[in-house]
Amino acid sequence: MFNNEVKSISNLIKAFPDEQSCIDHLENLRWKGKVKSPFDADSRVYNCKGNRYKCKNTGKYFNVKTNTIFDNTKMPLQKWFLAIWIVTSHKKDFSSLQLGRDLDITQKSAWFMLQRIRNCFSLNDEKQSGNGLELDNTFI
Repeated sequence: MFNNEVKSISNLIKAFPDEQSCIDHLENLRWKGKVKSPFDADSRVYNCKGNRYKCKNTGKYFNVKTNTIFDNTKMPLQKWFLAIWIVTSHKKDFSSLQLGRDLDITQKSAWFMLQRIRNCFSLNDEKQSGNGLELDNTFI
């Protein structure tokens, strides 16, 4: 998402100092100025307060996090951005215990975030290779 532009955690925090800056960045990445409903792409969209939108055809409310890895979480986007940067900038696998310590969150929350990040970026522990299966650097 932003590993090419952001070279350090301090740069990341300066680039995204608050929740609104993170929301603005996601909206720009996702919609590029033209908001589309995740429920009906052809529907008209109404802008509501609090960074929410309403799909005219379905009547459902949504925001920039709907149908993304950030959907249905209470974790601030700044912590998500930090987690993504930390996990994708390390060459080796990253533990939920370490991520929890780095972000000052519980191990359970860090594990949940790691699962979503790994699924999104296909950073799973199991890697398919030619004829066998590689699991934790062991070829079977």
